[in-house]
Amino acid sequence: MTAEEERGGGREAGRGDGNEAESGDGNEGAARRAGRRRGLLKAAGITLAGVLVLSAAGAGWAYWHLNHNIKSVDINSALGDNRPAKAVSTPSASASASAAPLPSGALNILVLGSDSRSGKANAALGGGDSSGARSDTAMVVHVDEGRTKATVVSIPRDTLVTRPSCPTSSGGTTSVAYNAMFNSAYSVGGPVCAVKTVESLTDVRMDHYIEIDFSGFAKLVDALGGVTVTTDQNIDDDKSHLHLKAGTHHLGGTQALALARTRHGIGDGSDLGRIGLQQKLVKALLEQMASTSLLTDPAKLYKVADAVTGSLTTDTGLDSLGELMKLGQSLKSLSSDKVKTITMPVVTAPSNPNRVVADEPEASDLWTSLR
Repeated sequence: MTAEEERGGGREAGRGDGNEAESGDGNEGAARRAGRRRGLLKAAGITLAGVLVLSAAGAGWAYWHLNHNIKSVDINSALGDNRPAKAVSTPSASASASAAPLPSGALNILVLGSDSRSGKANAALGGGDSSGARSDTAMVVHVDEGRTKATVVSIPRDTLVTRPSCPTSSGGTTSVAYNAMFNSAYSVGGPVCAVKTVESLTDVRMDHYIEIDFSGFAKLVDALGGVTVTTDQNIDDDKSHLHLKAGTHHLGGTQALALARTRHGIGDGSDLGRIGLQQKLVKALLEQMASTSLLTDPAKLYKVADAVTGSLTTDTGLDSLGELMKLGQSLKSLSSDKVKTITMPVVTAPSNPNRVVADEPEASDLWTSLR
């Protein structure tokens, strides 16, 4: 045998020995491999269980956080029974037998935008001094029976009204004030006095109260990815820091807030011009919310929900995430093209050219139509 053959034989022998060893340990190797698979499956199961637990805990924390974001005021207890009659709410005929029926009756909600500069977030947005708080924006939202149409009536903050006596948090009452600025009601008596003043002015019962502050409005717009608004004229307002050419603009939160505030850069500088811009913003927000797929983007949904709940003060009937969700579900058929925006009819006040008063009988006719 040659040396080459010996080397080849050695190689064959080595391969043979290796195969024999593999064959001899086959059962033991299979057992080891099965054990490894069981170990991996067990580890995967433990990991999956951990993820599910953490997800459930995260969802629970998120709900708790959003729920505790909401601030509330017990307006019903504070005002008692001396109020306009409450409309009767009817259940939805389309609600399933297994679920609680959604309300579908007519609804009136007072929505206020607070111009408080308290807190770092509000102060950073500027637009005024840091003392006090006023209702910069006031809208009565009337939702029709069936909740498929709505009318949003803006009340100019410069309207002179008779401000009724209001209960205070200390247990006292404020004095009746004649020819008082409408937005002073919030300043002297907070949400309770704002509601009572609106009900005194309109003789319409406010079923709910919702207040959103300036920083919260800006955060909501940013969370939605901005809003698209068309302006009919150039806006140059150094006080609100807004400078826009006439046309269509996609605005972020800070710019949208400036648009809601601006009054000196448009028209005659009165509150009536600003109201028109605010009504455009309301529709733009509704359209943006309708076009945003929040349910398929949990992170964005949470961001929007956090922005909304973190900036809200409501009456106690809406002070939970569950109640807000139920209200939202009852309004799911309400689209932006079914929302009509108007301003309470007013004329220049005889006592002050910089103030307005309700134009009668047109104003009373409007409020009668919403009862």
